Amino acid sequence: MKLRIATRLTLLSITAALIAGCGYSEEEWQLQLDKYNKLVSDHQATEAKLGETQAELDKTKARVAKLESDLTAMGVDVQNLNQDLASRSTELNKLSATLEEREAALAQYRERAKQLERIKERFEKLRSKLNALTSLGLAVKIRNNRMIISLPGDVLFPSGQDRLLKGGEDILGKVAKIIVADPSLSQRYYQVAGHTDDQPYRGAFRDNWGLSLMRARQVLLYLIDPNTGKLPVSRWSAAGFADTDPVVANDDAGGRQANRRCELIVLPNAEEMLDLQAIAK
Repeated sequence: MKLRIATRLTLLSITAALIAGCGYSEEEWQLQLDKYNKLVSDHQATEAKLGETQAELDKTKARVAKLESDLTAMGVDVQNLNQDLASRSTELNKLSATLEEREAALAQYRERAKQLERIKERFEKLRSKLNALTSLGLAVKIRNNRMIISLPGDVLFPSGQDRLLKGGEDILGKVAKIIVADPSLSQRYYQVAGHTDDQPYRGAFRDNWGLSLMRARQVLLYLIDPNTGKLPVSRWSAAGFADTDPVVANDDAGGRQANRRCELIVLPNAEEMLDLQAIAK
């Protein structure tokens, strides 16, 4: 205690001497001292805020990484999404030490997490509605950032033809029944995409382009026919891709069989376009 009193007296003596030597009044000196103390306090508060912001930033970055991993596992092309994001925002990984820049980066990561969560929720909700199709032996998956119902071509059509087999009609009828029963599915837009293997075709449709397109057309006509599929005409279209979009290599009979297919592609609506700014709204 005596030491503290002595130290304080010494500091007061030094302070008084400095005041006298510098020509400041005691009030002026106290004002300067108060300013210094405020700067110290503000600095400490900023350091504390920096630490809090960095911790929250690290947490949010981990959340974004987890969402990207989940979406990749679902089949979403996250790299493509990230490129789209990067074209609309600043580079998030180049962070400096200032509080303002860390807070800005945190806000951007939070926005990215929000966008990715919206995309994940959309795909999960849509896939859950289509899960009944898996019981029919159909593959429901995400490819090229689109939900796709894949129909094996060899079950739908005879080799080299566009005439639907009885088994193919049965499958299409069940698919249509599931879509019609759910207004949120029946009011969406779809495209029937025809695909072939890479073996040359020299039949009635001239080439694989003709064959894939005519098969897609045949599936489309069945689905929109008021006596069969009963799906709304205005929401369906058809396209042929020949052998340009294989799901596996055409190296053997199994691969070629997998590539002979028709796909029902659930097209994104306006809010789901890969303009992630729109998705976030």
